[in-house]
Amino acid sequence: MADEPGSGSGSGKYRGVLAVLAAVLVLWLVTRGHSPGSGASAPSGSVSGSPSATPSASATSSSAAYDPAQLGALVREYAGKAGIDAQLLMAILYNESYKPHDPALERAWQQLKPDAAFGVANMHRAAFDETKQGRDFAARAWDELPDDHALAVEAAAWYLHDLATQLPAHRSVPYTEDELLALGYNTGPGNMLAFARGTALGSAARSYLDQLHANWSKSATAVKS
Repeated sequence: MADEPGSGSGSGKYRGVLAVLAAVLVLWLVTRGHSPGSGASAPSGSVSGSPSATPSASATSSSAAYDPAQLGALVREYAGKAGIDAQLLMAILYNESYKPHDPALERAWQQLKPDAAFGVANMHRAAFDETKQGRDFAARAWDELPDDHALAVEAAAWYLHDLATQLPAHRSVPYTEDELLALGYNTGPGNMLAFARGTALGSAARSYLDQLHANWSKSATAVKS
């Protein structure tokens, strides 16, 4: 998601991410009790174990590289409950895997960038708090997202469900519903509706959609039972 309702990416965002990441890595190492010269290895997309009891919900160890395909069972479950395309949800998780999803690193990043997104689906606080209303995770807090992959996937699924309810039934643009929902996840519902009416995509939105297409085939494989 972009810095509207969710979190997001795009070529411009990636450059900003890389600029911040070096400083965050130093802060993360300090919070872990290491100094940059201590010989400790920086994380490379690793994730800590999720509280979920199922192996598919997390990497098998804190040093294992994060791969959204690990969350295939969760994606199938929550996409089914929310009535959205599981392949779309998985492709979005791949799009949102551009940064390391280690809980300590995410929290260190958030200290430098208070409006940063949390969790494997990169969700901002406002989007999470709006999406959870009336849902079975309504009592959960946004700052639990880095530690709970199941919660992150569930919230992302219902956010996509809510976006789908806003799409007009008749559209003249060549984008599919899944493409528009991905754009909505990246840029927010207002922009999604503008794109549905024919507004041209900006470079960041186009980059996000290109990444979705690049991730589409492997996402289908990842959600197969």
